[in-house]
Amino acid sequence: MNDSILQFIILAPPLFLALTVHEFAHGYVAFRLGDPTAQREGRLTLNPLKHLDPLGTIAFFIFHLGWAKPVPVNPAYFKDPQKDMLWVALAGPITNLALAVISALMVKAVVLLAQTIPYSAMGEAILVPLSSTLIASVWINLVLGIFNFLPIPPLDGSRILAGVLPPDLARSYASIERYGFILLILLAATGVLSKLILPLINFANSLLLS
Repeated sequence: MNDSILQFIILAPPLFLALTVHEFAHGYVAFRLGDPTAQREGRLTLNPLKHLDPLGTIAFFIFHLGWAKPVPVNPAYFKDPQKDMLWVALAGPITNLALAVISALMVKAVVLLAQTIPYSAMGEAILVPLSSTLIASVWINLVLGIFNFLPIPPLDGSRILAGVLPPDLARSYASIERYGFILLILLAATGVLSKLILPLINFANSLLLS
C-alpha cells in the first residue's frame, strides 16, 4: 500500500475525532451556559462534516498543525461574559488532553491484549493498525490541546487569559486579536512556535506512552 495512503488511513480517524470533539466541547459548554447559537447553527453535533475546515484539515497532514471551523459563540447570552468565555475556551483543549490520556490507556490495553492472545495473522492485521491509530491519536490530541493553550488570539489560550485579567486589561488585550493570525504565521515560519510547544508535546507523549 502507498505510504501516503497508509498515513492517511492511520491519521484521518483520530484527527477528525480530535477536531470534532474540540469544537463540540466549545459549543456544548456555551449551550449549558445559556448560549443557543451553536445549536441553532447545527454545530452542537459530533458529525465531523459540520466542523471540519478543508484547508485546516489539509494543513494538518502537510504541516502537522491544523484547525476546524470555530463554533459560533455569542457572549451576550452569558450571565458573566468574561468568566463564562473562559470556561467555553477551556473546554476545547481540555477535551483534547483527556482524549490523549484515553488513547494512551487504549494503547496499553491493545499491547496487553496482543501479549495474551495467541498469535494470528488476522489478529496482527487488526491490532497493529489499531495501535498505530491510537498512538497517532495521543500525539494529535496533545498537539491540538497544547497548541490551543498558547495565549495568542484567536487561540483558546487568549480567551482563557482574558477571562482571568481585570476587565479593562482584558479589553486592551482583546484589541490585539486582529494581529494574532499574523503573529502565529511569523512564529511558525521562524521556527519559534515549534521551539515553544514541541518540547512539552514530546515530554507529554513520552510520559503517556511509557
